[in-house]
Amino acid sequence: MITRNRLAAAMCGLLAALAVALPPPAAADEPAAKPPSPKVELVLDVSGSMRARDIDGQTRMSAAKQAFNEVLDAVPGEVELGIRTLGANYPGKDRKVGCKDTKQLYPVGPLDRTEAKTAVATLAPTGWTPIGPALLGAAEDLKGGDATRRIVLITDGEDTCAPLDPCEVARDIAAKGIHLVIDTLGLVPDAKTRSQLTCIAEATGGTYTSVQHTDELSGRVSQLVDRAAEPVITPVATEGAAECAKAPQLKAGFYSDREKFGEHRWYRVDVLPGQELRASVSVAADRAVNNDYGVLLRAVTVHGREIVRGSEAGDGRTDVISTGLRYPKAEPADSDGVKPASETVCLQVSNSFSAPASVKTEPGMPVELTVDVVDAPDEAADVAAFGLGRGWWLLAVLVLTGLVAGLLWGWISRWRIAVWRTN
Repeated sequence: MITRNRLAAAMCGLLAALAVALPPPAAADEPAAKPPSPKVELVLDVSGSMRARDIDGQTRMSAAKQAFNEVLDAVPGEVELGIRTLGANYPGKDRKVGCKDTKQLYPVGPLDRTEAKTAVATLAPTGWTPIGPALLGAAEDLKGGDATRRIVLITDGEDTCAPLDPCEVARDIAAKGIHLVIDTLGLVPDAKTRSQLTCIAEATGGTYTSVQHTDELSGRVSQLVDRAAEPVITPVATEGAAECAKAPQLKAGFYSDREKFGEHRWYRVDVLPGQELRASVSVAADRAVNNDYGVLLRAVTVHGREIVRGSEAGDGRTDVISTGLRYPKAEPADSDGVKPASETVCLQVSNSFSAPASVKTEPGMPVELTVDVVDAPDEAADVAAFGLGRGWWLLAVLVLTGLVAGLLWGWISRWRIAVWRTN
């Protein structure tokens, strides 16, 4: 009995020692950090003109309320949503007071559907149409953080608070590089309203939609709210220089900038031997421009020698114009084990846009620049280096195919004639 007790005690001691000596079990992988919640603010026009009864037999205000209730029911759980009104509180004729009539009805944050619907139900068409101040207020409501941000403006008329031009307000918001998109919806719009709302949307990369029916309104707003929840690549704001020596150093990535009419902007990228630089640029015509325009992207050495260029030209109305280039840098024939140095390539972005004297040139037009550095082709005959896109490869294949087909058809024809003569 004593022996058994001693053996049991020894086993317990051994197990305790092993428990102390063995490392603790590996902790389970911590869950990935939750991405920031996308933010959306619905900006609703509650001006007096919303009393008009021309949407499916009901007033514009009633149609908007019905659409809002449907949208609020369908908002994705990860979206933080807010509501701002314009023209909802001041019924008087004092323009100075009426143009300040914008208020946040429901704060941007996790959505309480019942509370939001109750707030919307209290609205009644009242006053002015201060679109510009409302956009400034909405941008402030969405300020801060790295989340996707979107303003959805619903209105039935153009701004009545000039000279604060809402289109210029949208351009100023875009020029801040905060990546805030404004989508606009016009309720039974006239030509002036359509033009203004299109300008606001294009200034920030948003969309404009004309609405004639309630289901169109609810469907489009729901679509835009859902789009805000989708992951997007946000460009990094940068500022090109007037010369290469002072240009910002860029790595592979997606960048945004602003460029005035006829301006040249420079950026720098380092490329190692055995790598290929691939770059593309897009310039958006976010305002009225003259016909005949173009965009140029050049790769230049620090000494000013042009390496390669890409260009594109157009005529007539356009929303965006793009071009790109590729520069493979060959490896040295004999490096003697020495690590090769990188080459600084200067990228020049130029445009030949012009505009009527009445069009403001500030801020500059939106520019998006994509830079990528990849392994260069191993052989000169590689498609990427040899230039299949230039078209002569296809031409050679077609010529060879035609030659073989011609010879084959000629042989068949001669054989048939010979058989016919024999018979």
